Amino acid sequence: MSRVICKSILSPSLTSTQLRFAPFRIASSRASKMAAAEPSSSSSPPSPSSAIDFLSLCHRLKTTKRTGWVRRDVQEPESIADHMYRMGLMALIAADIPGVNREKCIKMAIVHDIAEAIVGDITPSDGIPKQEKSRMEQEALKNMCELLGGGERAKEISDLWMEYEENSSMEAKVVKDFDKVEMILQALEYEKEQGKDLEEFFESTAGKFQTDLGKAWALEVASRRLKK
Repeated sequence: MSRVICKSILSPSLTSTQLRFAPFRIASSRASKMAAAEPSSSSSPPSPSSAIDFLSLCHRLKTTKRTGWVRRDVQEPESIADHMYRMGLMALIAADIPGVNREKCIKMAIVHDIAEAIVGDITPSDGIPKQEKSRMEQEALKNMCELLGGGERAKEISDLWMEYEENSSMEAKVVKDFDKVEMILQALEYEKEQGKDLEEFFESTAGKFQTDLGKAWALEVASRRLKK
């Protein structure tokens, strides 16, 4: 294909980062259109049609690989859903903490990255400002909740996601610590399995744990790394 043809297909104004997220933006647009065609009720559960549409979109969480591992040439890297699933298990097995709702932590863990079904796994190296990333994810979440048909279930997902983003509760602080612990545990496993040096992931979380539970689990991961 000639360069002229390539330029006509890929506009010069479209950056590589924009191209990477284009499929997710298309999904967002489709979700919005599908939601507009189906009325919602604030009190009723999602219809079978809305539920399956929503779950089909969430399939992207199972197939989208976590960007940090991809960029470091990890073989068969985990998906976004893999990451969220183990965080859910963390919340399930964690000791009770006074003032913390463990069931809420489980729910928050399985929705905290849900907007990535549309926007993908955006990392700091993508060059997208934090404020713009948040705007993109909030728009994606809105589309997903509309696709679900609105109502109580959609509101619960939206509220949990926002609470996590704003770090506005003890549950959010616990789950944010789980997010970091899961990442460094996964890094340790890739180091052992594939002979990688993933020190940067450990450095990026150092001193950032907010709860005693998170600090204790992170210390355990670090101690096992010293023994490998």
